[in-house]
Amino acid sequence: MMMSAKTEVTPVPPDGAELIRVLADPLRFEVVTLLARETLCTTHLVEETGARQTNLSNHLRVLREAGVVDTEPCGRFTYYRLRPEVLTSLAGAFAELAETARETAATDRKRPCP
Repeated sequence: MMMSAKTEVTPVPPDGAELIRVLADPLRFEVVTLLARETLCTTHLVEETGARQTNLSNHLRVLREAGVVDTEPCGRFTYYRLRPEVLTSLAGAFAELAETARETAATDRKRPCP
């Protein structure tokens, strides 16, 4: 079945491409994985990842600026907490893209060449 009309697809959120770039870094992805399990301070994250504190702090800043984590001051320490709604939003956009791709494959939908 050939169709020439464009299919409406819910795009990845506007900041989705940037979020994907942020999460693509192996250390940041490891941090996100750790924070999914529990709220941790920088000291814990250094111990868990083996990264240098300055390097880890830079990665945590990137995650914070991207809205992936929240901070909670606790005395002289800062705790980091994952914001799951950010990942849920991105996952939802990918789930919609996957569903559209399944529908396209099932109907053999393609645009004819001019």
